[in-house]
Amino acid sequence: MSDISSPRTWLTIPDLAERLGSTPGKVRKLIEEGALLAIRRDGVLSVPEVFLAGNLPLSELRGTIILLGDSGFSNDEMMQWLLEPEDSLDAAPIDALLAGRKAEVRRVAQALA
Repeated sequence: MSDISSPRTWLTIPDLAERLGSTPGKVRKLIEEGALLAIRRDGVLSVPEVFLAGNLPLSELRGTIILLGDSGFSNDEMMQWLLEPEDSLDAAPIDALLAGRKAEVRRVAQALA
């Protein structure tokens, strides 16, 4: 897998817990529930900062993560798809989600299944 959009800022579980005013255990639960997506980078479980809206997980992310998981994507494949430019969206899917294009992103994700 390529180095997924390396210019993006990545947060570790302890960093996320501090940012969210939570505990590492609660952050792991958010990941297990699909509210956040994490992958191991250099052996450390990390989440892109762009997956947050202020001090909360980006609400549009959860359904997209579930859809991709149901389509058989691994966490690494989901992360790559969300962060790398997608021709049909003219942007990375996460950037399209941030721009309010949730339905379009999910339509493209569903077509990948």
